[in-house]
Amino acid sequence: MSVLKQKYTNEVVKALKDSGKFPSVMDIPKLVKVVVNIGVNSQVDRDALKAAMDDLAKITGQRPALTKATKSISNFKLREGMAIGAKVTLRGERMYEFLERLIHAALPRIRDFRGIPAKSFDGRGNYTMGLKEQSLFPEIDADKVKRVQGMDITIVTTAKTDADAKELLRLLGMPFANA
Repeated sequence: MSVLKQKYTNEVVKALKDSGKFPSVMDIPKLVKVVVNIGVNSQVDRDALKAAMDDLAKITGQRPALTKATKSISNFKLREGMAIGAKVTLRGERMYEFLERLIHAALPRIRDFRGIPAKSFDGRGNYTMGLKEQSLFPEIDADKVKRVQGMDITIVTTAKTDADAKELLRLLGMPFANA
């Protein structure tokens, strides 16, 4: 069992129960899944998609699924069915291990880091953040990166409101910005 999952079961559940907002233990919000998505401009380099998929597999520990364009957009030279990115959906133990590496290893490596924005909730208790480069994770060797690639990370919770989700993530150790 990962350290973050132990922290959730031992500390976070107790703290949220003691807050008085949740009448039942079943009402306490929990993490459902984490989706990591990388979009690639396949026009620039054919090997860029393969490199992005390899990096995503190293970071998450799971084989990514290819995402394809659903419709054609001529201005972007995009045709329906073209490979445009990769995504991984993490659940269970891998989800907690990924979040632990994100919080304790990747985010502190960001230059001039003052916390992640607290306004990136979607109104339903889910949080989405973007990273500008994949080399923040210790699994990626920065010297071997040919092309810097950003990624989107979505954390899906069972929280009904953004405030409850923010409290859950804050108690798990997410470093939110003060302002």
